[in-house]
Amino acid sequence: MLRVSTVHNHERMSTQDLLLSVEAAVERGETEFYIEASGQHDIGGPLWNRDGKKLTFTVSNPGQRVGSMCLPGTEVLVQGPAPADVGWLNAGGRIVVRGDAGDTAAHCAAAGKILIGGRAGTRSGSLMKHDPLYEPPELWVLKSVGSFSFEFMGGGRAVVCGWECETLPSVLGERSCVGMVGGVIYFRGPVGSLPPEVRVSPLDEADREYLNAGLDDFLIAIDRPELRKDLAVWQHWQKITPLPFQERETNETPGLARYRAEEWVKGGIFSDVCADDFAVNGLVARGDGRLRVPVWENARFAAPCEFHCPAAIPSQRRFNLLRDGRIEEAYRLVLDYTPFPGSVCGSVCPNPCMQGCTRGSLDSPVQINKLGACSADVQLPRPQKRGNRHPGVIGGGVGGLTAAWQLARLGHEVTVYEADARMGGKLEQVIPRQRLDHDLLLRELRRIEDMGVHFVTNYRVDAARFTELRQKHDALILATGGHLPRIFPWPGHERSIGCLDFLKAVNRGERPPVPQSVVVIGCGNAGMDAAAAAFALGARQVTCIDVQKPAAFAHEIAHIESLGGKLIWPVQTREITDKGVIAQDGRLIPGQMVIVAVGESPDLSYLPEGVEKFRDWLAPGADLSVMDGVFAAGDVIRPGLLAHAIGTGRQAALAADAWLRGERRPPAQRQPVPAARLHTAYFTTCHRADLPAPREDFTRCLSCGACRDCKMCLASCPEKAIDRRELASGAFEYVSDPGRCIGCGICAGVCPCGIWSMRANAELC
Repeated sequence: MLRVSTVHNHERMSTQDLLLSVEAAVERGETEFYIEASGQHDIGGPLWNRDGKKLTFTVSNPGQRVGSMCLPGTEVLVQGPAPADVGWLNAGGRIVVRGDAGDTAAHCAAAGKILIGGRAGTRSGSLMKHDPLYEPPELWVLKSVGSFSFEFMGGGRAVVCGWECETLPSVLGERSCVGMVGGVIYFRGPVGSLPPEVRVSPLDEADREYLNAGLDDFLIAIDRPELRKDLAVWQHWQKITPLPFQERETNETPGLARYRAEEWVKGGIFSDVCADDFAVNGLVARGDGRLRVPVWENARFAAPCEFHCPAAIPSQRRFNLLRDGRIEEAYRLVLDYTPFPGSVCGSVCPNPCMQGCTRGSLDSPVQINKLGACSADVQLPRPQKRGNRHPGVIGGGVGGLTAAWQLARLGHEVTVYEADARMGGKLEQVIPRQRLDHDLLLRELRRIEDMGVHFVTNYRVDAARFTELRQKHDALILATGGHLPRIFPWPGHERSIGCLDFLKAVNRGERPPVPQSVVVIGCGNAGMDAAAAAFALGARQVTCIDVQKPAAFAHEIAHIESLGGKLIWPVQTREITDKGVIAQDGRLIPGQMVIVAVGESPDLSYLPEGVEKFRDWLAPGADLSVMDGVFAAGDVIRPGLLAHAIGTGRQAALAADAWLRGERRPPAQRQPVPAARLHTAYFTTCHRADLPAPREDFTRCLSCGACRDCKMCLASCPEKAIDRRELASGAFEYVSDPGRCIGCGICAGVCPCGIWSMRANAELC
C-alpha cells in the first residue's frame, strides 16, 4: 500500500502534484493507496492497471470530484464526508462515502456504483444515463437528497433510503425529477410535488428482489449493517418512473410559422433591410442548415518539428513513410532538403526540430537526430538529362554545397568555388573532430561530387574574379560564410587570437601551442569548442567569460565543466594584458592566452558598391536575390546554425532555378499546427529505457498536422457521415457527407493530429 500525506512541514501538496504522483505509482504497478488529503480534487480516477488488477483508494478529507470519470476496476472509500461532484461522470468505478456528499453526487454517471452513507446535495443524480451495452449506474443514499435531484435523469437506478428523515417535507428535495425521461428511483419516506411527466407506484416483485439483494452490500459498505431490519420493510417503499411519451400531457400550440406570419412583425423586424423567408432551422440540422462544417485539412499546417527546423526538413513525413514500410523512400526524403543528413542532422546540429517536438511534452522527443544518420550513405542517381544552363556557387561550405546539390539534382551543371584547400566550410575547418566523424563528412562530400557538382578549391574570389564569374555563369549563389573574427578595440586586443583562426589551425593538424591557462571571451558554442580544443592541447585551466548568460547549449557547457573549465558572467572586458583579461570592475581573469569567440562577419569586399546590406551582412530580397541573377545563402545573410545555412542554401537554389526559367519563386510560408489541436492523451508514455530504435520511432511520432489514418474520426462520428476514400495515386482522404453531417465537431475533438477543423457554414453567412 502506498500512503500519501498531502501536508509536509505546513506545505500543502497541490492537486496536480498529487494526481501526477498517483499516476506514476499506478504506472509502476502500485494498486493500493491510502491518501490523507487536504482538499485535493479528482482523487480516484480515471486510472487503470495494465494487468487488469483492481485499484483501491482509501481517502480522508478529499476535495471535489472524488471518483470523477472513475473506471471499472477502481474502488474508492471516503472515510467521512465528501464535497460536490462525487462520482461525476462515473464510468464503472465503485465509490463509497461514509458520510454526507455535496451537490451533484452521481451527476452524469453512466456506470458503476456510488454509495452515500449520509445525505447528498442539490441536483444529485441529475443527468444519470444508461448505455444498454453495460450495467446501469447505481446511486444509493442512506438519508435524503437536495432540491432538483434526478433532473433530466435518462437511465440508471437510484435508491434514497430516507433514514431519519421523517420530519422532512420530501426526501427528494424540491422540484425533483424535472425532465426525467428514463431510469427508476426507489425511495422511502415523504416526497413533495412531482412533475406530471413521472408516476409514483408501489414496488413489484422484481423491485423487491433488486433492493433486497443490494441493501446488504450498501449497508456493509457504509458501515451501518444494523439498519437492515428497519430498512427492509418493503411496504414503506415506492418507486418513481417517467411516463412513456405517449401518455404525457401535450398542449397544442400554434405552429411557429403561423405565429410569425400572423402575429409577428409583418415581414420580420428587419424587413426594412432584408426579407425574412420565415425558414426555421431545427436544433439538429444537416447540409446548408449546419452552423459549422468539418474540413479535413491534411498537411495544411507544418508539424512542429518541420516548423522549428531551419532547413524545413519534414521529419514527420519521414516517420509516416517508415510507418508505411517505405523505408528507402523515407531515407531518401531527407536528401531532398540537405546533402548533410549525417554530418549536420545526425552529428553537430542542436536539433531545434526535437526541441519543438510535441512528443517531448509527453515523454521525450522522437529521435530525429539519430534518424539522420540512417541517410548518411544513401546514394541517389544523377539526373539523366542535363540542361544547358551553368550556375555557379561561391563558397564550399554547408550553404553553398546545399545550393549546389539542389541545382545539380534539378539538372543543372554546377561549379563550386572554394577559397580553402578543402571543401566543407566550417564542417571541415572549424567543428572539432571529436564532434564530427571526418570520414562521414568526406563520404557526404563525395556524394555531392558524384551528383555531378564540380569542385574548384584554392580559389579566393575578389572583385575581378567575381566579375569574371558573373559573366561565365548563368546565375550565381553567394555563400562565402562568416570568417572575419569580430574583434573589439580593447586595449591589448592584438595579444588575442580569433576563435575561428584557432579552431582552423587545430583542424589542420597544426597543434598550435597552448599555455597552461587560457581565457575564452564568449560563452557561445564556438567558445565551448575553443575551450575543449585548448584542454585537448594541454591547457590545465580554461575560463570562459561573457557579458550575458552563456548562450551555448547545456550539454556543451556541461562538457567543458566536466573537463575542469569555469564559466563566469557577467564580465565586461576592459583590457587584455599578458596576465589575462581585466574586467570593467577591475577584476583580473588570469590567462596566458586569450581566445576571442564573440562572433564572425562575412568578407564581402568582392562585391561591387550598391549591394544592399544590413550592417556587415547582405540584405537580400524575398527570393534571396541581391543582384540580378545573384542569390545569397548562409552566414552572408546572418549568423546562424548550420541548419540555417542548409535552409537558405536550398531556398537560394530553388530561387535561382526559377530565375533561370524566367520565373519568380515566392517565399515559402507555412504556419505550425496550433498546439491546441493536438491531443497527446491518446498516446502511451514511453520510458527512456524503452525507446525504440530510431527507424522504429514512428510508433511514438504523433503525426502532427498530417493524417496517420487512425480512423478515430470514422469510428466516432455519431451520424456515420465520414468516409475514407482511396485515391488513384495510392493516397487517401477522409470526406464528410453534408447530407448526414450535423456539424457536431466530434471529428475535430477526437482527431489526435489536428487534421479536422470546424468552420462557420458559409451558406449561413
